[in-house]
Amino acid sequence: QVQLVESGGGLVQAGGSLRLSCAVSGRTFSSYAMGWFRQAPGKEREFVGAVSWSTGSTYYPDSVKGRFTISRDNAKNTVYLQLNSLKPEDTAVYYCAAARATKVITLYTEYDYWGQGTQVTVSS
Repeated sequence: QVQLVESGGGLVQAGGSLRLSCAVSGRTFSSYAMGWFRQAPGKEREFVGAVSWSTGSTYYPDSVKGRFTISRDNAKNTVYLQLNSLKPEDTAVYYCAAARATKVITLYTEYDYWGQGTQVTVSS
């Protein structure tokens, strides 16, 4: 069992950047998928990227490809989501998630552990 804590959210102007952090603690395994999701009020939870903890391989949906970047720091047990060229439609609560896996996972139903979320607001 693991615990996840997000941080780094805030208010930013359109076109600006933000870096979100997800600190991982507790019991972990050698093979883990780490994912980022977002959810706006009244909207479905949306996948925005994932990384393999062990290999560093990443995957992004077309909606954020070229703007968002996921990285991880094994020594700090932390996963990052770099948000660039932000748009008002990116406004949402952003969550990190973890699951035992040998490759990246894009479906939220396949993740086992979730953080509390951090609010990102992009103004026009």
